[in-house]
Amino acid sequence: MKTRICPTAVDLYFIPVTTRVPLKFGPETLTSVICARVCMTVEDGRGKRARGWGETPLSVQWTWPGSLSYQHRCDAMMAFCRTLANAWAHLVCDGHPIEVGHHFIESVLPGLLRDLNAQRGAGTEPMPWLAALVCCSAFDIALHDAYGQLLRRPVYETYSSEFMDADLAHFLEPAPGVTVSFAGKYPADFFESPPSRLPAWHLVGGKDLLDNWELTGSEPDDGYPVLLPDWIKRDGLTCLKVKLRGNDAQWDCDRLIGVGRIAIEHNVVWLTTDFNCTVTDPAYVNEILDRLMRDHPRIYQMILYVEQPFPYDLETNQIDVHSVSARKPLFMDESAHDWRLIRLGRELGWTGVALKTCKTQTGALLSLCWAKAHGMTLMVQDLTNPMLAQIPHVLLAAHAGTIMGVETNAMQFYPAASEPEEAVHPGLYRRRGGQVDLSTVQGPGFGYRLNEIDRRLPEKAASFTK
Repeated sequence: MKTRICPTAVDLYFIPVTTRVPLKFGPETLTSVICARVCMTVEDGRGKRARGWGETPLSVQWTWPGSLSYQHRCDAMMAFCRTLANAWAHLVCDGHPIEVGHHFIESVLPGLLRDLNAQRGAGTEPMPWLAALVCCSAFDIALHDAYGQLLRRPVYETYSSEFMDADLAHFLEPAPGVTVSFAGKYPADFFESPPSRLPAWHLVGGKDLLDNWELTGSEPDDGYPVLLPDWIKRDGLTCLKVKLRGNDAQWDCDRLIGVGRIAIEHNVVWLTTDFNCTVTDPAYVNEILDRLMRDHPRIYQMILYVEQPFPYDLETNQIDVHSVSARKPLFMDESAHDWRLIRLGRELGWTGVALKTCKTQTGALLSLCWAKAHGMTLMVQDLTNPMLAQIPHVLLAAHAGTIMGVETNAMQFYPAASEPEEAVHPGLYRRRGGQVDLSTVQGPGFGYRLNEIDRRLPEKAASFTK
C-alpha cells in the first residue's frame, strides 16, 4: 500500500534579509527581501506524523511588477502567506505530495487569490498569479520534504510508481499532433542521474560594476568582491548571466560587449542574456544578436541561450518568437507558470524552459516532465535563493539535466544571510572552480540536515492546526 499524506499543521516564519549591493529587476531595484519559511506537519493513514520545511524569498520586484509601492505589495504577499498557512493546515486532501500539491494549486489557490483581489476592491492593482505561486511555493516544498521525512527517504527517490498512485497522464496532456503518452510514466522517468557538482552561473546585474573606473568609494568593504573580474577570479567562474534593460538597445549591446570582453579575457566559457521581460518586438532582440554576430562573433558564439525577453503574460502577449529561437535557444521563465503555458510557448517558438522551485516543487516537476517529453531544453534559474531555499533549487537542477548547470547568486547579494547553512553545506553557498558542490546534501527529504544548522528563527508569523 502506497503512503498517502495530508497536512495537519503549519507554522510560518518571516526572515528579513538585506542585500550588500543592489540587484536591479527591470525598472526596479531590490535592496532587501523577506524570506517565507514554512514548517508543515503531515500525517499518513496510520496516524504517523512527520515535519517538513520549505522556504522562498518573496521577491516582490520579480513576482509583482507594478505601480504600487514596494511596501504595499510586500505586505500583501506576507498577508497572503498567512492565508495560505491556514488553508494548507485545514486542507482536506490526501495522497502523494505531487497529488496534494497539484490539487492545492489547481483547486484551492485560484479561489484564495480571487478572494484576496476581491477584498482589495475594484480599481486596485490585483496580485498576479506569479506572486501567488511564489507565496505558495514554501508550503509546497515543505509538503514534499515532509513526505521524504516520513518515509526516511530522499524526496527525489519518491517520484516513481513505487510511491505514486497517479501516473503523469493524471496531470498532463501532450501537445496536439505529438506522439507522446504520459500513461505509465512518472517524474522519475524524466530525471538524470544527479552529479555531485554543477557549473554555477553568476548574475551580472544592471548595477554591477565591471571596471575600476566605475568605483565611487561607497562600495561595501566586507571581504567579498565588487568588480566582475574579481568575482571571476575568486570563484573560478565560467558562466555569466547578463541582465539587460530591454528598452535601450544601445545600452544593452554595449553591456553585452563590455561583459563579453571581460569574459574572454578571463576565460569564461558561456554567456546568457536576460532582457527582463521588457521587450515587445522580436526585432529588438534579433538586431542585437545580429550585430554581435557581425561585429563580435566570439561574444555571439559564447551566448548559450536567451532568457525571456518578452512580457510575463504569455496568453495576453502571444508573440511569435520563431525568429529569435532561429538565432539562439529561447527559454521561457516568468511566463512558464505551468505545463499549459509551456505548451502555448512551444507553439509560439520558444525552445526551452527555465524552471524555478519558487513556482512550487510540484509545478516545476510537472513542467520538467512535459518539456522533456516534447524535446524542449531545460535550465534552472535562481530567485537569489539564500538559506534553505538554495537546497531544493540546486537539487532540481541536478535531477533535471539542464543545458548547463544552475544559476546561483545569493552569495553575491546577501552571502552573510546563509552563514549557518554554509557551515554545514560549504559547497552550496560559495562557488569553487566555477561550480557548486551538492555532496553534503544527504538524508531524508531534501537533505537539509536541519539538526546541524545553528539558526535561530524569529517568532512565528502564523501557526495553524487542523
